Amino acid sequence: MTDATQHPMDGPTPDDALRQAKAADSVDDQGRLLAADGTPLKRSLARSLRVQKIRALALIAPLLLFVLVTFIAPIADMLFRSVENEIVPETLPRTVQLIGDWDHNSGEAPDAELFEAFYYDMAIAAQLKNHTRLGTRLNYEQTGISSLFRQSGRDIEDIGDIYVDQFEDLDEAWEEPATWLALMGDADWRDSYMEWFEGEQAGAPPAFQPSAAASEALPRTVEMYTLFSEFTAGARRDSLAEDEPWPVAYTALYQDLTAQPSATAPFEGEMATLVGVAEDAVADFETVDFRSYFIDEIDEDWGNPEVWATIQTFSGPFTAGYFLNAVDMQETPDGVAMQPDDQRIYGLLFKRTMFMSLTITFCCIALGYPVAYLLATLPMRSANLLMILVLLPFWTSLLVRTSAWKVMLQQQGVINDVLVWLGLVGDGSRLVMINNQFGTIVAMTHILLPFMILPMYSVMSTIPPSYVRAAKSLGATNWTAFWRVYFPQSVPGIGAGSILVFILAIGYYITPEIVGGTTGTFISNRIAYHISSSLNWGLAAALGTILLGVVLILYWAYDRIVGIDNVKLGG
Repeated sequence: MTDATQHPMDGPTPDDALRQAKAADSVDDQGRLLAADGTPLKRSLARSLRVQKIRALALIAPLLLFVLVTFIAPIADMLFRSVENEIVPETLPRTVQLIGDWDHNSGEAPDAELFEAFYYDMAIAAQLKNHTRLGTRLNYEQTGISSLFRQSGRDIEDIGDIYVDQFEDLDEAWEEPATWLALMGDADWRDSYMEWFEGEQAGAPPAFQPSAAASEALPRTVEMYTLFSEFTAGARRDSLAEDEPWPVAYTALYQDLTAQPSATAPFEGEMATLVGVAEDAVADFETVDFRSYFIDEIDEDWGNPEVWATIQTFSGPFTAGYFLNAVDMQETPDGVAMQPDDQRIYGLLFKRTMFMSLTITFCCIALGYPVAYLLATLPMRSANLLMILVLLPFWTSLLVRTSAWKVMLQQQGVINDVLVWLGLVGDGSRLVMINNQFGTIVAMTHILLPFMILPMYSVMSTIPPSYVRAAKSLGATNWTAFWRVYFPQSVPGIGAGSILVFILAIGYYITPEIVGGTTGTFISNRIAYHISSSLNWGLAAALGTILLGVVLILYWAYDRIVGIDNVKLGG
């Protein structure tokens, strides 16, 4: 018999359960639940989740690395190349430092000081074979500069040779590499270098260390000799013990000896005597006026202010010039200006690319929708057979398909022959269907049509046929049932196919190159040209970046108008 005085809510309480859990060693003194190993349950769960995340990351790490290397990194490199201009300040550092003060509106070439700095930059660049790359870069901005730099690189040594001959006529010791080692290098470095040269040390030669005397008395010469030593160490086929320095070092030596009040003071012994004799003799040396020599002896174009204005304009490490060229504009010393009328081609190509890509997309929709509808409504056996025919072009080379259209569309091709045989066109008035926009649209529509059919079919195959039958049973006509019931449900497939076809079309260049001629090519053809032929990678990167931006803007607009959530590939 139960106790009538017991409260109806009497029974086990949370405190009782907590005491029981403590008794079972599943709760610590602070009331925290414990796992089987005795650690707090919360900490154990956090550790388990962390392990799961690490495992998941390890599973997708190869894919992430692949995407990073093959997609993200190339795009980042493209973006950097579209504004990078480091070759100018790296190749002409002394010139860039001074050219900012030159007035390009003066109508005259720069003064002798800038030409002197340019001489040193060009002489070093010619030895390092960088002057041709620099000329190619500046030639993108002004035609003819490339040949000017190539010729100047061949003739620049003549200036140094004038001083080489005079120093060697003064004393034969100046043509001995050992003299330069003793004059320029620190004593400890010379000992270490000779040990390396004689084979007593393995590996790379020790880095050049100038002596304190040379650094104080002959700073320009030390700078040139240091660059020469770095070059010989990198080449690994020359050595400072066997090769005399570049001619530009002799020019620097002459200028150091004429600039210093007493260059012999820091030196001792034979080197002091050698330098002292040279210091007394340089006053009678034949000298070179760098400005006159460049203009009168090397090339008169160095007296053209436009050449120097181009160098001045593109003297920074970064430039907007590539992007301006990509939109038919140019960067000038006076600011941004439009390109001449006969050079404005990229705006036209962008417009043509957009128009033809949209046209190809609409053609694919018009031709692909009936096929996809037929595939979705036919019995499975017949649909599978038609699907094989849709996929058949994927098993044929792109070049073969494009070349086949070139054969069919030409004036003496199959289509024109059939039209002439039917009497629809005269033999003397055959249709021009190749090497123009029509040929490009036809060939690319054929190539991209499967990419439209497959997404539409995958969506249409999920639409229940009972919806259309229900609409008809309620009195709708065939057209009304299709337009009001079936078509709206197929729009996501049209959207997916349209995005896929349009993005593929806007970046195509092989087919337009073969069948497009001069009026049917895309902007991608110019990008391919600049990458493979003109090697103007900066302009190609700028064009590619703009094309990427256009695609992203259109994608954003599509998302705002239609909604990307409405795009489906099936299901």
